Amino acid sequence: MNGPDTLLAAAAAVLTAAEPAQKADAAEKADTLRRAGAPLGEAQSPPDRPARPKAPRLVPPGKAPRRRFGSPEGRAALLHAIAHIEFNAIDLAFDMAARFAPAIADAGLDEAAFTRDWVRVGGEEARHFRMVDARLAELNCRYGDLPAHDGLWEAAETTSHDALARLAIAPLILEARGLDVTPDMIERLRSVGDEASVAVLEVIYREEVGHVACGKRWFDALAAARGLEPESAFKDLRSRYFKGQLKPPFNHEARAKAGLSRGFYEPIGNETRV
Repeated sequence: MNGPDTLLAAAAAVLTAAEPAQKADAAEKADTLRRAGAPLGEAQSPPDRPARPKAPRLVPPGKAPRRRFGSPEGRAALLHAIAHIEFNAIDLAFDMAARFAPAIADAGLDEAAFTRDWVRVGGEEARHFRMVDARLAELNCRYGDLPAHDGLWEAAETTSHDALARLAIAPLILEARGLDVTPDMIERLRSVGDEASVAVLEVIYREEVGHVACGKRWFDALAAARGLEPESAFKDLRSRYFKGQLKPPFNHEARAKAGLSRGFYEPIGNETRV
């Protein structure tokens, strides 16, 4: 295989690939290395911001296209937004591996297991992106054709200094929110007969439960290594680094499968109703 031959070098290669196909290819190659039992390799210095393509044009969240379900164009706008989330999720997973493996080792935890977990997640995110992009093509749209916003990565940037904070914000808040909203999207797409899009979202939804579970497992382990009680630590980090609001309804069943007790999210919802 041409290219990097260690997991951490392969993770860094994903972050420096700009074009969508190149980034997805790099992610899949990294996951192939993981499955082959490649060594961890030397620590990397990931870029402050991953390489990105010229399109989509980034706009404020309120300027992103409306996502109506009743027309092919509206469903394309919805799927384009999902493709953008999955594209960002590739970078989030590989940045987690490349940026924070040394901190995991410093905490006395298994940095190789941590890296393998997030390389696996990143490989799945790349597959999700390809699935959504392929469905977009069937709707005469491709990723980059519509504007998108940069909120997901902006939230990640605030936690680039601390592995525990990144674990709290990225998988336990941002990705967990997908567990809440995806079932409704599936039902609305099914109501208009778009079973092809439903099939894509069902795969993403099922596997995102595992991604949140991975984040929760490592959050708990790192909090314990620092002598912190996980739920209290999460609430503190959420108040410091998450500026948005989470509102019910919450998908209690999916969150429970991912290991999230209600104490990890219900207070957020309660606060929005004050």
